[in-house]
Amino acid sequence: MSKARNGLGRYGEDLAARRLAGTGMTVLERNWRCGRTGEIDIVARDGDVLVVCEVKTRRAGTFQHPMAAITPEKTLRLRALAERWIAAHGGAPPGGVRIDLVGVLLPRRGAPRVEHVRGAA
Repeated sequence: MSKARNGLGRYGEDLAARRLAGTGMTVLERNWRCGRTGEIDIVARDGDVLVVCEVKTRRAGTFQHPMAAITPEKTLRLRALAERWIAAHGGAPPGGVRIDLVGVLLPRRGAPRVEHVRGAA
């Protein structure tokens, strides 16, 4: 991955983490890796619910909308990663697990648009 793309993703994840915290969620971990299985962008807690959050950042007009990035394959991978995170951290919380998506759209001018979809997958 190029430095520019990596920086863009990190910027989007920073914005997403701030948005989640601003809604009262507690960010527990960022960029949790599980070997070659993959990575969870943000792990958070929303009350007694564990939230696995995928963050997609796009520049306006260059690619598909960030919300279109969750494919059925990606959903399955996120669910598997959530199970591994839970196993590594002492079990499932009482409220269960939810997979959210945060899409960050960076226009050519103006402030970024951050969209949070709860239970996206």
